Amino acid sequence: MINVKMIDRFQGEHMVYHSFDSAMDDPHNYYPPEFLNTLTPNGLPPHVLKLKIGCPVILLRNIDPANGLCNGTRLIVRGFQRNSIDAEIVLGQHAGKRIFLPRIPLCPSDEEMSPFQFKRKQFPVRLSFAMTVNKA
Repeated sequence: MINVKMIDRFQGEHMVYHSFDSAMDDPHNYYPPEFLNTLTPNGLPPHVLKLKIGCPVILLRNIDPANGLCNGTRLIVRGFQRNSIDAEIVLGQHAGKRIFLPRIPLCPSDEEMSPFQFKRKQFPVRLSFAMTVNKA
């Protein structure tokens, strides 16, 4: 909720990215995309990802650890295209490095908690003005 309010306060143009959601092994279409779009399990980006230049995001998957692209890496959006996001690493050894993120297929990590499996093709980031920390 805080992330949504903060992104609206940013000046400049924005880009809205919608995910492509599908249930795996669902030949009878019991789980239509409209239903899957409403789900946002832990570790997955939202179905609707609204970004603006200069907004902070956090990486949700290990993409290229050797180059600083690990789960939890903080990034700043520097540009966006239809199929990629131009971002800059903010902290750590690779701070200042510019990277391009593609949409990738993602599956929830807690699959045993769900009666079905689904995948979401989306950019592996979420806004990080505020985030929940759950240490168990």
